[in-house]
Parts: sequence; structure tokens; C-alpha cells
Amino acid sequence: MSSEDKFHHVRDFDHFELPFGEKIHLPPIDLFGYEFQITKFMVLQAIAAVFCFFVFRGLAKRIQGGKPAEGRWWNMWEAIALYVRDDIVRPTIGHPHHHDDEAHGHHPEHEHHPVMHDGINHPADKWLPFIWSCFFYILICNLLGAIPLMGSATASISVTGVLAFFAFCMTIYAGVQTSGVTGFFASLCPTMDLPPALKLVLVPMIWVIEFIGFFIKHGVLAIRLFANIMGGHAVLGVMLLFIAMSADSGALWYVVTPASILGQIGIGLLELLVAFIQAYVFAMLATLFISTSVNPH
Repeated sequence: MSSEDKFHHVRDFDHFELPFGEKIHLPPIDLFGYEFQITKFMVLQAIAAVFCFFVFRGLAKRIQGGKPAEGRWWNMWEAIALYVRDDIVRPTIGHPHHHDDEAHGHHPEHEHHPVMHDGINHPADKWLPFIWSCFFYILICNLLGAIPLMGSATASISVTGVLAFFAFCMTIYAGVQTSGVTGFFASLCPTMDLPPALKLVLVPMIWVIEFIGFFIKHGVLAIRLFANIMGGHAVLGVMLLFIAMSADSGALWYVVTPASILGQIGIGLLELLVAFIQAYVFAMLATLFISTSVNPH
């Protein structure tokens, strides 16, 4: 690792690095007459996607027909999936367009409630496949970074930006499907009981602020994931750099090296926790954005 490039450890390349300076170069492909270079992060993302596909395809087969999943491996993935469903998606989204009965003059006996069968069906489950996909895809990408000589694709703003863009599109889709195009964009500005003259000035101003904030929130979603994953790997890279920098300092090297190794072990264990936390945070925020679009009031 070059001492001049402190972020070499977290950059994307057209090769995988091996011990002793060896490299596995990734070939370019000819795509409609243009040379398209495959990169390390592309391969890691493909690995994450394929891993998720086979794991949850296997889990779906095992619980088909209401059968319980058997085996610790399958129980683990089922437990995580149920946690995302029962503790993130369902409580956050709730029942779209559910209003207070007394405030709107409705009577409970006249309300339509979704059919529930032992907690299996829930209106929020409509958006569950998207949240599941985001959570597990990000989680596996994060965990791949804990494997030596691999890397975290989520340490690239390009990757997290695309994930945030899909969350942005899903938020708009959910709002438009629930309230219509006009209703969704009108709901960006909260209902205010103001005099007509004051409303004429404040409503457009607040709508513009909320509209800009709508873009900013999803931009922050990308930056948050990128910064946390990239930052953790950058710290590991800097700790490795301490060893190289002290190589010619004699006795100091014997102090710096074990301290750096212990620090890397501690940060590495913390990175495993961060991998889960950042997947959770992204899923929670994406769910929250969908919830605000389908529950405008």
C-alpha cells in the first residue's frame, strides 16, 4: 500500500489484490461497441445479490405452506427478516390513510380495516419486499468488507447514491399510488388554518422548502451510509500505515506494531456492528420516507 494514498484501502479498482503484491485483474467487456471495465465493487455487489437470492429462495421453500424453518442457519435469516417486518416496516408505515375517528366524524363500525389472519397480512407489507431487499443487500455488502482482501461496495458514493435514488423513486411511487399525483405533491405542504392572504404567501414558500427537503433527505441517506462505511475502513487503513511509517524508527516499531494490530482488531469488531447498524438505519429511514408519503396527514 502506497504511503501517499491513505485511502487506497477503500477505493475501487479493476483488480483484486492478493498477498505479496499479486493481483487478479478483471477483464473489460465489449458492450455495444464500447469497452466496459468490470471493477472490484461490481463483483462484490454481484456476490451480495447472488448470495441474497439463494439464501432467501432457500428460506422461502422451507417455510412454504406455513412450515417453520428448520436449522440454525435458516432460523437466523428468518429471525432477521421478521425483525425488519415486525419492528421496522409495520410499526412505521402502519395503516395508510388511517385517521382519528372522532376528529373526522367517522364511526369505527363504518371503517374498513384490512383483513388480518394471525398477523400474516398487513397493508404495510406491500412495501416490505423493497425494504427487505435494501436491508439484506446493504448488510451483505457491508459484511464482505470484513473479509481480508475484499472490500465494501457501500464505501462508494456511487453505490449508495443509486440505493438512495431507488428509495427516492419508491417514496414517490408509494405516495402517488396512495394519493394520486396531485394529492402526493400537494401533501408536501401541511394543511394550515390561515387567513387567505397569509396562506397565499406562506403555502408556496413552505411547499418549495419541503420539496427541496424531499431531495435533501434522500441525498443524506446516500451520504450517511457511504461516510460511515468508508470512514471505518479508512481508520483501518491508517492504522496499517502506522506500522509502515515506523518501520525505520528502531525500537518504536515494536511499540507501534502491537498497538496498531490491537487497534485493528477492536475497530474490526466495531465494523461488524456498524455493518448491521447502517443496514438498519438505511432500512428505517427508507421506511420512514415511504410512511410519510402514504400517510400525508
